[in-house]
Amino acid sequence: MKSKYFYLLLFTFISHVALAQKTIKSSANTTYAEKIERPKLVVGLVIDQMRWDYLYRFYNRYNKGGFKRLINEGFSAENTFIPYTPTYTGCGHASIYTGSVPAINGIVGNNWYDQQLGRDVYCAEDKEVKTIGSPTKAGEMSPKNLLVTTITDELRLATNFKSKVIGISMKDRGSILPAGHSANAAYWYDGQSGNWISSSYYMQNLPNWLVSYNQKKVANTFYAKNWNTLYPIVTYTESTSDNKPYEGLFKGETSSSFPHNLTNYIDKNYDIIRSTPYGNTITFDLSKLAIQEEKLGQTENTDFLAISCSSTDYVGHQFGPNSIEIEDTYLRLDQDIADFLSYLDKTLGKNNYLIFLSADHAVAHVPGFMKENKLPAGLISNSKLRKGIDSLIQNKYNLNKSVITVMNNQVYFDHNVIEEQNADFNKIKQTTIAFLRRQNGIADAVNLETIQQASLPDEIKKRITNGYNAKRSGDIYFLLQPNWFDGGDTGSTHGSWYPYDSHIPLIFMGWKVKAGKSNQTYYMTDIAATLAAMLHIQMPSGSIGSPITELNK
Repeated sequence: MKSKYFYLLLFTFISHVALAQKTIKSSANTTYAEKIERPKLVVGLVIDQMRWDYLYRFYNRYNKGGFKRLINEGFSAENTFIPYTPTYTGCGHASIYTGSVPAINGIVGNNWYDQQLGRDVYCAEDKEVKTIGSPTKAGEMSPKNLLVTTITDELRLATNFKSKVIGISMKDRGSILPAGHSANAAYWYDGQSGNWISSSYYMQNLPNWLVSYNQKKVANTFYAKNWNTLYPIVTYTESTSDNKPYEGLFKGETSSSFPHNLTNYIDKNYDIIRSTPYGNTITFDLSKLAIQEEKLGQTENTDFLAISCSSTDYVGHQFGPNSIEIEDTYLRLDQDIADFLSYLDKTLGKNNYLIFLSADHAVAHVPGFMKENKLPAGLISNSKLRKGIDSLIQNKYNLNKSVITVMNNQVYFDHNVIEEQNADFNKIKQTTIAFLRRQNGIADAVNLETIQQASLPDEIKKRITNGYNAKRSGDIYFLLQPNWFDGGDTGSTHGSWYPYDSHIPLIFMGWKVKAGKSNQTYYMTDIAATLAAMLHIQMPSGSIGSPITELNK
């Protein structure tokens, strides 16, 4: 009898074990089946200074695999704007990747004046780190001035730091700010040494593959080619004629016309490569090398490569958006993009990566070009404004050197001088505003502390407010008239809220993206929120954007 009970108990035990094992196996299979889907690699591609209309102005000249492929296979948010002012490189890269605005993320310009430190501050500076990869100080940089997390930080957090994040750009700020605080690496170009470098914030030594690449001094290879137009110059019908007086010159040249002789720079000036389309080609070559050597997108985790093409900005500043140089730069960039997308297809598989293309800001037409075509435009001088305001305040209030600087369309007063003299700061600001309103090229001026009381359209007040950070911004903001800016007789710049500076391209393509277009209004700050939703991760800590749900399959 006892033996029967024993065998019954043994059978029951074995059955429970088998059932438990089956349950565990079933649970494991269910977990595996419900694993969150993510692409192998996310690529952020920011084209520095790209106007939205470049997508279509040169469309007929693009090949099928570059911009046309992005437009036709991807989802283009045609009406995307920057929701703050001023519109500069540091601000744009920070806002794309944080989903926030300068008021929140703290990057209020490429530079700003810090009242507590008593000096100008560069957006990516960090005096506590050292250069890795060259003997210069070009690597004394980090993301420490960025006050919030980035979408790249959030991806690292979501995967318990298993995902790799790398930033690549010729500009330090174009690499560092997108890569975020927790990046595995950020690399940028040092024009003094001709090396791609980093900082001790990320590493103590460059990887061997980058050391080997630097030894080639690739800039010399491109200098040897000189810069002539990709196609016969007579076919560049979307641009002005060559050699305009309002186009900038390369050092040593007496004319701005093609061809541009670069051979004189071999082993002498590695920095000039930035101001040619070859800078973008080198950036993509390094990006492909990083994918290959770091195995990006080739493990179980989703990786992120943040690329920023800077040469478009340098060429645009020097020659302007209507030059043959800028048209040629975009036709060559189109080929670079086509080659890069083809590389991603072959390396990762066509539907295994997600890429977005956007811009940190756009650009104004050159005033000389505008006047040539009977269109309104002009120039102001920040230095003359500073001297004029300083002289006025000294004469009226007996305050010496009360104005520290005029930058980012803002007047920075010396608060210590004003407080020591017990002067009425409100009256000083009122006097300054009245002075600014009388100046040619200035549409209006407002007290940043009382911006909501200003008699301005709500949209403009919103953009000024979004760009204002109490600890880093100035005291007075002045609005320029359309197509007026601080500058010289040649080239162009950006910084305003007007559409020519703030209307930017935004295209998503690849993993889970349906082809299409939308003319609904979106903002730069929606990019990070969209990525967060698609990747099923938390949006950055300062994010104010909303997901673009139209693009999902």
